[in-house]
Amino acid sequence: MTNGRDMKDRFGIAASAHARARHVNLRLLTALIIGAVMHFGLGWWATWFWSAAYIGSQLLEVWAAPRLLRKPPESPAEAANIAVVLFFPGALVFGGLAVALWIGVPGYGPALGVAIVASAMINLIALSRGSRIAFAATATPYGLYLLVMPMLDYGHVAGPLLTTMMIAVGLVMLNIIGAWISTEEARRAQDRADAESVRRQAEAEAAVEAKSAYLAVISHELRPPISAILAGAAELERTTPGQGRAQARLIKGAGQMMRGLLDDLLDLSKIEVGRMEVESAPFELRAVVNEAIRMWRPEARQKSLRLRVEGAHCLPKWVEGDANRLRQVLNNLISNAIKFTAEGSITLRLSTAGAGEGLESVSIAVADTGPGMTPEKVARLFTPFEQLEAETARKHGGTGLGLAISRELARLMGGDLVASSAPGEGAVFTLSLVLPRAEAPAEARAPAAVEARVLVIDDHAVNRQAISLVLAPLGIAPQTAASAEEGLERLAAEPFDVVLMDVYMPDMDGREATRRLRARAGPNQHVPVIAITASATERDWEACRAAGMTGHVAKPIEPAQLYAALEAALIDAEAARKAA
Repeated sequence: MTNGRDMKDRFGIAASAHARARHVNLRLLTALIIGAVMHFGLGWWATWFWSAAYIGSQLLEVWAAPRLLRKPPESPAEAANIAVVLFFPGALVFGGLAVALWIGVPGYGPALGVAIVASAMINLIALSRGSRIAFAATATPYGLYLLVMPMLDYGHVAGPLLTTMMIAVGLVMLNIIGAWISTEEARRAQDRADAESVRRQAEAEAAVEAKSAYLAVISHELRPPISAILAGAAELERTTPGQGRAQARLIKGAGQMMRGLLDDLLDLSKIEVGRMEVESAPFELRAVVNEAIRMWRPEARQKSLRLRVEGAHCLPKWVEGDANRLRQVLNNLISNAIKFTAEGSITLRLSTAGAGEGLESVSIAVADTGPGMTPEKVARLFTPFEQLEAETARKHGGTGLGLAISRELARLMGGDLVASSAPGEGAVFTLSLVLPRAEAPAEARAPAAVEARVLVIDDHAVNRQAISLVLAPLGIAPQTAASAEEGLERLAAEPFDVVLMDVYMPDMDGREATRRLRARAGPNQHVPVIAITASATERDWEACRAAGMTGHVAKPIEPAQLYAALEAALIDAEAARKAA
């Protein structure tokens, strides 16, 4: 399909005029230089009249082009008339110099004349911008000059010599026309290649966006039941003694595995569309490493593997960065090392070095005594969905996403993740980061039992029940609403201390509901609204904040995060009441 721009300039006259206008200063300067050279070199005063005429033709072209092209030409005849008016006079005047050189300079005049015309036509190839009409209108005077100039010597040179000169001039014209045709074919091929590249890029971006949208839908549908599994398991573990507690831990572990797989898929999607984000906050580096060791030590013990740490004493205690993403990378590296090591040991080698004022260069190497890998396998390690052997997925499970995501996370945190291995020598994965040193923040704590009226607005019954279970240890029995419309009706009728609002709901989403709540007077116009969302990127949170929400918690819900958001909301609400 022809786009709007092509319809407006389908004969290429405007593009050619625009290209010539960009070089008009150079042509004016050329006219002055030629006038000076002809004057001082040959004593030709008349050259200045030629320079003035050529400069006048160029200024006339610049003045007339926007006026003649205000309405695009609709037919070839109209386009040809405009091209002749714009481009013919300048070529006619410039080519006249070649005739003067042919006649007025003995010996080398014909060669100079042909060189002037040939150089002008070569320049025309670049400026015609694919317009046959613009090329023809500008090239016609030069072609006529090339045909006429040899005839000026008729009667002064022998017939064979004149014939030779005519043939030579004809070859020059044919070569210039052939060069224009070749250039145009190459330009059109490049345009087609560019258009195909743009089309393929658009298709690839659309495919990535479609996959991201699909994963977002899957995430929205899966997170509520996963939240319910985790919340129910946590409540069972808290209240059930004996064997029931062990079974609750088993359910909890299965739920965490499901959440981890879902998080991996969403992380990969975010990386592909450039939306992955890392946070920067003070955290205890030694604690993160120790947590990872404690988490995987039982599994290593089950396989009779030694899980060792070297250099832990050298780690700085508090640094600034994204503790969750670092924990994610460490868990993946240790998990892989245990998974692929049948006997021997897994060793974390820790080292640090100063990296400038207030910075620490941290290196965490995870070395195993597994079978090792060939260079070809190492080269494929960080490819998404790549399993090194056909039986790997059947034997060990997994999706092949962990290492690819871990490397991208390392790079987003300003570092890198590399691997080295050889057959029979195990493998070493080295995570390198540069982290600012930090001071220990004030100790965070979960709130004790509180008295608060909480309204949970969520279209998933399972999710409403999961949130209720999370709030139970605080002594809170929340009210619930199954849609944004129902929630707004409840908020218009009775006061609440906090609203937990699902962001993505049918008919009306949480952000629109919050905007409507803030826009109308009522008992809850200024109530704190905490966004409950499965898409917890900074961009999404900015949209929630712009809608009037005051906090956010990601799904599946971590009790500690919900408690912290709830406590902050209640403190802010109390401060606002006192200020009022």
